[in-house]
Amino acid sequence: MSPLALTPELVARLPRQVEDPGPMARAEVPDAWYPATVRAVTAQVPQDGQLWVFAFGSILWKRRFAVVEERAAQVRGWHRKFCLGPDTRYRGNPGAPGVMLSLDRGGQCRGMVLRMDSDGRDAALEDLLRHEPPVPPAWVRAQTPQGEVRAIAFVTRKAFEGYCGQLCEAEVADRLASAVGMWGSMAEYLHNTVTHLQVMGIKDAYLWRMQALVAERLARLPRRCG
Repeated sequence: MSPLALTPELVARLPRQVEDPGPMARAEVPDAWYPATVRAVTAQVPQDGQLWVFAFGSILWKRRFAVVEERAAQVRGWHRKFCLGPDTRYRGNPGAPGVMLSLDRGGQCRGMVLRMDSDGRDAALEDLLRHEPPVPPAWVRAQTPQGEVRAIAFVTRKAFEGYCGQLCEAEVADRLASAVGMWGSMAEYLHNTVTHLQVMGIKDAYLWRMQALVAERLARLPRRCG
């Protein structure tokens, strides 16, 4: 697999993070939505009681729950895409909004399935939901070397107000190369994701194009001092 064009040195040309820009300008999600979604998910857990999560982006490198088993997996019918936005708080700001990675309809996606610890599972699932866009997760069939498992995946749908899958790759790259929020930059997010996929032996053609486009844009920025 060829070396990545997007390097830590290029990512460092952007500020590491910014102060909290404040809440994003989208409809407030009722707090009751989270426990209700937990109940909806757990009501559909298979009879074996195992809840698997399909990891394709940040959950690969920043797990927010206890994992008792992990497997390489492939899901058909969904593909990675920067198609959620605008992020004006976490990895973007009002002056330079970010675009978040999600799963969009069509194609296929390779990643991992992670089995959640049954102890404290509902609380862990609610915490995970609170760190994801307010879109109910979808149940997917994940093919693994040990057989098929049903898993939840954080997907987007065209009806969601934040869907922006119509943006061309150049427009997305422009945003990824400029957006910085309270959690860091979109370029850092992209670099972390492709680096972890590379270690796993996964080359996602779309993300490899995006990291090259973002690297081109960051190379035009001056190096930051200090």
